[in-house]
Parts: sequence; structure tokens; C-alpha cells
Amino acid sequence: MQMLDNYKVILWDFDGVLMDSNSVRDFGFEKVLANYPKESVEQLMFFHRDNGGLSRYVKFRYFFESILNQKVTDEEIIELSNEFSIIMRQSLTNPDLIIHDSMNYVKKKYDQGVKMYIVSGSDQIELRFLCDVLDISKFFLSIYGSPKSKNELVRHIIDSNKYSKEEIVLIGDSVNDYEAARLNKISFYGFNNSKITQLDKYITSFGGME
Repeated sequence: MQMLDNYKVILWDFDGVLMDSNSVRDFGFEKVLANYPKESVEQLMFFHRDNGGLSRYVKFRYFFESILNQKVTDEEIIELSNEFSIIMRQSLTNPDLIIHDSMNYVKKKYDQGVKMYIVSGSDQIELRFLCDVLDISKFFLSIYGSPKSKNELVRHIIDSNKYSKEEIVLIGDSVNDYEAARLNKISFYGFNNSKITQLDKYITSFGGME
């Protein structure tokens, strides 16, 4: 097993890895969809929690097309996503939500000159706003999010920088993160989700890692 400290490039998921924001995301979906049947919203929440790496655009479309069996326009998806983003901007600027175990490791690797990126299923504009407010943008060469898929974003980082795949690792907390790494043939480490401990390598804590 290649040790984490041997990688020259680290791609970080955001929600659940750098920030304890998953419960806030849950609240956002429930709030935006409050006027829809409770049972249907609960079905979406199961899908949402099992697919943490997917964007809200995909999840809202899934809600209408696969749960409600209704047609939905791109404009309606964007409107719901904008309502969701307003709630996120109000709720996620709290520095107490930062996961210090992982962020302390980010700061350590930054001081060592390791190249790092955020690759998230969260909306890119919103994500960059949050990272600026939380004063963590400086640790990353760039911050990427939806509407592009995580798979596309990882491929873009590799191709545009001509990185060797052997020198890159993605750290995430969902099956979707693992799939993005697998499809791009880079290493993956899971974190902060007991459901993915068997997928590949798993980090219990960054405290003892170099």
C-alpha cells in the first residue's frame, strides 16, 4: 500500500471530509421540498445520503423523475438549487463546522508544498464563497464543484496539469468519490463514513499520519 505521505497531489472532497456539513445539507433539502409529500422527501433523503458525491442538480432531478414520476424543467431545477444555495450560504459559514482532524492535515501538507484541490459535488460558486469566508481557500490550488460531475472534475485536473496518475490520491466519504477515483485510475482513501471502510484504503484519523 502506498502511504498517504508519498502522494504529490491530494484531491479533497468537501462535505463530510473537510466540513461537518452533511446534516446542514439534509436540512436544506427538507426545507426546499417542504411542500411535497413527506414520504417522497424521505425517499430522496435516503438517495441523498447514499450518494454524497452527487450534485444537488442530480438529486433534485431524481426526486421529480424517479420518485414523483413527474417531468421537471432545467429552469425548475435551477430555481430549487438557488433556494438550496441561499440556505447553505446562511448556515455553512460557521467555522465550528470545520473538521479539524482533516484540516490540520491540510495545513501540514500545504506547508510541505503538496499540491491540493477541492473536488466536490457541491455547487462550485457556493463552495468557493464558503471557502473564502472560512479562510481556507489559500490552501488549495483550485476549488471545483458542480454542475460538472466529480468524475469530470478529477479528469480535468489530471489532464490540464499533466499529472501522473500514480502521484494523485482522492480522499472522500462516499461511494461516488470512490467511483470518481476508480474511473480515473487514481488512488482513493475513504474517511468519516463507516459504510465505505471496505471499498479501498481507509483513514480512521489523520492524527498519526505523515
